[in-house]
Amino acid sequence: MTTGLFITFEGIDGAGKSTQLDYAVNYLRSKEKKVIQTREPGGTPISEKVRNMILETNNPLDSETEVLLMFAARKEHIARVIRPALDSGSIVVCDRFTDATFAYQGGGSGVSSSRIETVEAWVQGDFQPDLTLFFDLPIKIAQRRMGQRKKDRFESEALDFHERVRHAYLERAKKSPERIKVIDSSQTKGQIRELVQAELDRVCT
Repeated sequence: MTTGLFITFEGIDGAGKSTQLDYAVNYLRSKEKKVIQTREPGGTPISEKVRNMILETNNPLDSETEVLLMFAARKEHIARVIRPALDSGSIVVCDRFTDATFAYQGGGSGVSSSRIETVEAWVQGDFQPDLTLFFDLPIKIAQRRMGQRKKDRFESEALDFHERVRHAYLERAKKSPERIKVIDSSQTKGQIRELVQAELDRVCT
């Protein structure tokens, strides 16, 4: 049986992650690759409902409740979308995955890594992305780039929250350098695309 590839995109809010993800999907499809584009939280009808619960600006949740909801949505997402697509030989490109839980609920909101790891082991076992691209940018620059666009609950958090999120992401990248590739988003879009393309070519050939 042909096994596909699981590629995740992570990033500081305002670092251009979504723009580069769309480029990556189009690039892979131009190479006649079968690509499934999805996101977290979300990706299935139930998981999208969880997404709405978590991201509502007027409905803050306990941080540990967020972790449990995130992983409940993730379990459904893996079972219904990600694993079937990988088993069919597709490349799955996902906007955020478990690294985001460690960064936002862990780094940002202070839930201990050990608790997140416990739930991760139950939900995922040893299942991890084949490649994660993390788009990094100083928080103040990222905030300026976001401008006046409508923000979800996490995007609306204070600067120190986002600094903790960024730190958590970078710490995870240090621990898993073969999987997580840090991309400096202060470069031009063209330069960033070249780096994204190089990483995609590396894992997809």
